[in-house]
Amino acid sequence: MLNPFFYIRAILLALSQIWVNKTRSCLTALGIIIGVASVVSVITALTGLKTKVLKEFETFGASKMFIFPDRPDDAPRNKYPWEVVRLKVPELERIAIACPSIKRVTPTTQFGATIRHGDDARDGINITGIWPAWHEIENRQVIIGRPFIQIDESDARQVCIVNQDAIAELHLNTDPTGATILINQREFLIVGVVENQSTGLFGMNTSQSEVFIPFSTARKFQDPDDFFFIIAQATSPDAAEEAKAEISFNLRKMRALQSDEPDTFAIRTVEQVIRTFNAIAVVITMVAGGIVGISLLVGGIGIMNIMLVSVTERTREIGLRKAVGATPAAILVQFLLEAITLSSLGGLIGVAFGELFAFGVSAIPSFDLKVSVPFWAIAVSFAFCAMVGITFGMFPAIKAARLDPIDALRHE
Repeated sequence: MLNPFFYIRAILLALSQIWVNKTRSCLTALGIIIGVASVVSVITALTGLKTKVLKEFETFGASKMFIFPDRPDDAPRNKYPWEVVRLKVPELERIAIACPSIKRVTPTTQFGATIRHGDDARDGINITGIWPAWHEIENRQVIIGRPFIQIDESDARQVCIVNQDAIAELHLNTDPTGATILINQREFLIVGVVENQSTGLFGMNTSQSEVFIPFSTARKFQDPDDFFFIIAQATSPDAAEEAKAEISFNLRKMRALQSDEPDTFAIRTVEQVIRTFNAIAVVITMVAGGIVGISLLVGGIGIMNIMLVSVTERTREIGLRKAVGATPAAILVQFLLEAITLSSLGGLIGVAFGELFAFGVSAIPSFDLKVSVPFWAIAVSFAFCAMVGITFGMFPAIKAARLDPIDALRHE
């Protein structure tokens, strides 16, 4: 059993050897430094990106779900034509009435239109048809005027709500309520202004001119077979799965689907999207970590090479140590600790570069991505460095331990 102080002296000796051969040690540890810096940077970036994306998803609301028309996989088109698959207004109304776990529901349909206000005309403005519940579901409140009310929808009134960007683009007054605009040559009364949806994923500005009209009014501009989807909000996040089952039951019943027939619609919850993203993020982290981990393998080979050179250079020293009583185990531990120390120092420098990368990314205003190096990434990096030192330092250490002291003393 080696004296505990032996290990301290061995590490100090290893540090002195590294200091004596500074240039060689730095070049040897370069692979470890690059590998650890790459691993830490990739993990840091992916962790920060994951946090950002999940935060954006959470703003949607965990109780929100989306219902789309969906043709079954590998099903013949003639068996499930668009007329059969598409969502229909009676189905929308059935979901709103017959699903007790649904708190709010709104259809959403969109089309581009030419809008005119006075002498200004704009093509391709996005027009969205909604129900009054859309504001609560999407958490986008009217800041001037009023939201849509049920009579707007039931009477298919030609009223609209614009966002702040549309006010600027159409040169409307700051308070445009009471003004009129022409949408595809039809006159609409502006009753409110909705706040901009100013940021999207990764903090990028996604705001654009938007005009909202009642869903029933929007259908007058469209063909009856045109696409629309449904956004539903469950009474609570815990009721999301129950709400999904109720929607599925009612849609299958209205479409007269038999038990052995597949769904002709798709229901996606935000929770499902979050779980899918988490699974993808884990796979990406593992793959990226494996790729950049090749640098650690290269660094380990460099350490083994330099330790073999060190054994050759210090053969006479090893002979002297054995001649004064050093055991093979002590020689092995000495060289093994030198390899581990060199590898760990490289890991420490690599982590420092990873921290510098995280600071640099966080300092970029346009990214709006606050990242930091997770503690587990630092721990894993150092553990991996120690493992590299042990793995690639073992062979040179064994070679040193097995040297014959007489032959070693004769070495020039």
